Amino acid sequence: MPAPRTGRSPVASKREKIRMSPDEVAAFLRESHKVQVATVGQGGEPHLVTMFYALLDGRIAFTTYRASQKVLNLRRDPVMTCLVEDGVQYGELRGVALYGRGLVIEDREPLLKIGAVVGSRMAGLPVPEVGAPVDPGLAAGLEQAMSKRVLIVMEPDRVVSWDHGKA
Repeated sequence: MPAPRTGRSPVASKREKIRMSPDEVAAFLRESHKVQVATVGQGGEPHLVTMFYALLDGRIAFTTYRASQKVLNLRRDPVMTCLVEDGVQYGELRGVALYGRGLVIEDREPLLKIGAVVGSRMAGLPVPEVGAPVDPGLAAGLEQAMSKRVLIVMEPDRVVSWDHGKA
């Protein structure tokens, strides 16, 4: 005789078991530095790139050239997906996929805050906290480096996560 049906598929219960809690998602995003960013191209195709990011008020944020393809795409259609993932072996795989809108922000203050963190990380320098005062020796270089850039902030509507180490 077959086992009684519970109304829940084994796949659904496995997903629930490996889902990260909101605190785990927040910690994972704080620990990570690279994000795969997908925007919608002019012909409807995905445009996918990897970017270094920092968190701005808990949201993924990165700088990019004002004239970049992702900015052109977001100005036309703000739909954006972000994927942050880690792990090599199946049992180590962890990730967070965020679905929502990419906000293009021209305001210099948050742009410089994120630029200082991401730039320091990319250059192998000590990484300041977002919003921490920037060394005066670096401030002029940062201002110049950000002069042609804008800030993109991910405004998620839905978050999906997994941590196969929980299985």
